[in-house]
Amino acid sequence: MTPVRNLSRISEIHLLGFRSLHQCNVLLFILLLLIYYVTISGNVTIILLVTRSRSLQSPMYFFLTQLSISDSLMATSIIPNMLYVVMENDATLTFTGCLTQFYFFSASLALESLLLTGMSYDRYQAICNPLRYNNVMDYLFCMKFVGFSWLLSFSAILNHVLAICGLEFCGANVIDHYFCDLSPLLELSCSDTFVVQVEVTLLVIPMALFQFLLVIVSYSFIIFTILKIPSLTGRQKAFSTCSSHLTVVSMYYGTLLCTYLVPTRGQTLTASKVLSLLYTVVIPCVNPMIYSLRNKDMKIAFYRLILLRK
Repeated sequence: MTPVRNLSRISEIHLLGFRSLHQCNVLLFILLLLIYYVTISGNVTIILLVTRSRSLQSPMYFFLTQLSISDSLMATSIIPNMLYVVMENDATLTFTGCLTQFYFFSASLALESLLLTGMSYDRYQAICNPLRYNNVMDYLFCMKFVGFSWLLSFSAILNHVLAICGLEFCGANVIDHYFCDLSPLLELSCSDTFVVQVEVTLLVIPMALFQFLLVIVSYSFIIFTILKIPSLTGRQKAFSTCSSHLTVVSMYYGTLLCTYLVPTRGQTLTASKVLSLLYTVVIPCVNPMIYSLRNKDMKIAFYRLILLRK
């Protein structure tokens, strides 16, 4: 589709999706539909298990339910519209719809980062300060942290959306992507986006960098503490309590670093889209698998739930 340039304000956005993979549309549609089903069912299962099982009433699992809600929100903001894009080879969204998709996707992404940071702190307290764990990670602290995370994520991204709304969009209305991300949106603007870019940089990078450093510091202390445990069995048991979270954190920050910090020069649009698929589609689907398949308590709670329903 050739971008249409005129002086009228943009009212619709055309998403081109994966045009280079048009011969595999049916296969890609089925794969995405399956991923979406696994994502929603897996995260809903985790929420049900934690809320119904007394053995899972701990801060770590409380954070996990919030992470499941965030993953479900992220997947729902991206995949249903992507299914339409795949089948039609492109899709048309209203400009308001495009901003709405960007808002909920970005807010859930920011929320996930905060929750993973909170879970890292929880594991630090559990392993490095076990005697003070119940006093530090009490119900009130967890509720305050989760409430603060939701409020900060959605209010910060709302500020970005309002800044974007203040720009003029009167040029091309085509985005060669499968969802409305910040950079493609700013490229459509015919006004100066420098202030918006600076605002995003000053708000997002320090916040993301602080969280990343906090995770690194937390796990540095955790690993140092585990290495001081004299018995091999004790070290394995201590590490097993945070292995699932460490896996999720590594995947989350690894994909984001590859997507946003690796130079895009010489990188094809298809490669860029595939990289972004990792954190928009794959991670929300894989997270519940990691926490369920590698967690003994989750497996026991699942079997008990199945037996009670029979």
